[in-house]
Amino acid sequence: MHTCAPGHAATAPASSRPIPWSELVRDHQVHGSLYTDPDIFQEELRQIWFRTWVYVGHESEIPKPNDYVMKSIGPEPVIMTRDKEGQVHLLHNRCPHRGNRVCMTDKGSARSFTCPYHGWTFANDGALRGYPFPSGYEGVDRSTLGLGKVARVASYRGFVFGSMAAEGPSLEEHLGAACEAIDALCRTSPEGEVEVTAGFLKHKVKSNWKFLVENETDGYHPSFVHASIFEVAQSGIGTLYSSDSTAVSRYFGKGHSENDLRPEFRKRDVPLSWFGTTADRLPDYVSRMKASYGEQKAREIMIEGTPHIMIYPNLFIAEIQIFVIQPLSVNETVQHVTALQFKGAPDLNRRMRQQTMGSVGPAGFLLADDAEMYERTQLGVQAKSPEWLYLGRGKHRERTDENGYLIGDATDETPTRGIWRHYRSLMEAA
Repeated sequence: MHTCAPGHAATAPASSRPIPWSELVRDHQVHGSLYTDPDIFQEELRQIWFRTWVYVGHESEIPKPNDYVMKSIGPEPVIMTRDKEGQVHLLHNRCPHRGNRVCMTDKGSARSFTCPYHGWTFANDGALRGYPFPSGYEGVDRSTLGLGKVARVASYRGFVFGSMAAEGPSLEEHLGAACEAIDALCRTSPEGEVEVTAGFLKHKVKSNWKFLVENETDGYHPSFVHASIFEVAQSGIGTLYSSDSTAVSRYFGKGHSENDLRPEFRKRDVPLSWFGTTADRLPDYVSRMKASYGEQKAREIMIEGTPHIMIYPNLFIAEIQIFVIQPLSVNETVQHVTALQFKGAPDLNRRMRQQTMGSVGPAGFLLADDAEMYERTQLGVQAKSPEWLYLGRGKHRERTDENGYLIGDATDETPTRGIWRHYRSLMEAA
């Protein structure tokens, strides 16, 4: 785990009016203005994006000392760097002199960043190295004029998170049960490590970010929104989200939710069925998994597959890829998506990349379906009546699993209701 020194929490302009959260978020209803009101969006930046833990990037994106990559926390750009000692930093891309951006390239290797406006130079840990014509700054304490740092930086299994609040729960406390989902993801690799090295696709949608978060573990829509691709691909995925499915929807608390498809895969009892293939087609991967975990454990891992989990507020692990959700405004959001890559699994990784392009690439089918729904919903919710969105599906059959988490049937809105309860608690914490 890598940790930077505490800094100051970033803020967004405060709303000009009090917002009655208890009146807008009900037990199984939410008010349409939550998706369309610019004041509410600004409060979300203050209370969620600039206060809680937010996923930023993966350590494998900056594998060597002095590597860097441009990332974001909400709409704010940050530079994720690895200094010469191997420490990971998250730096605000803003010169403390006159506010110019010091980095304009997406990624690279650099020991320092130089502001193009007046030539101030900063080390890749954010410290001010110097400025031209230094006699004009005689007596100035240079240690106070470095690049701004995200207050807290922490990493779990290579997944780097940042919090702009100097104090608060640890990353492990924030992740809670999501830690086990990340662990399960890493176990899919013969070497126990995930790599994010395939490059990102970026999709901008004219929609509020919360529609995307809700959709990621909504098991009710796939049979309708994605019916055409399921039929063409003959994938069998549709049955995972049918009314007869043994899969469950689950709310972990702290905003995290999942569609747990393992009951269906266990019922099939076929290794790699979750990936739509069979063991004989990936012999090298299967051999490496058995060598790493033993015959029985490897078989269990390859039957259960990777998780389908939304880690609040912006990291969606979607079996073969990850999505990073970035809100830009109240009605505009960017999805950054990349194929997952598993260390020590070249044959699996090749197919991961191919399937990702087929589903969420420029000519892909799956993400295009969802994007259309996001934008139509954003347009529809601007209508004045009915004011409320109904989220009550499956409420009568919610139950608690053996670990104490709330679950529903595969198509129930248990995750969505949990997400909104957490949202309200964060917004009322002001």
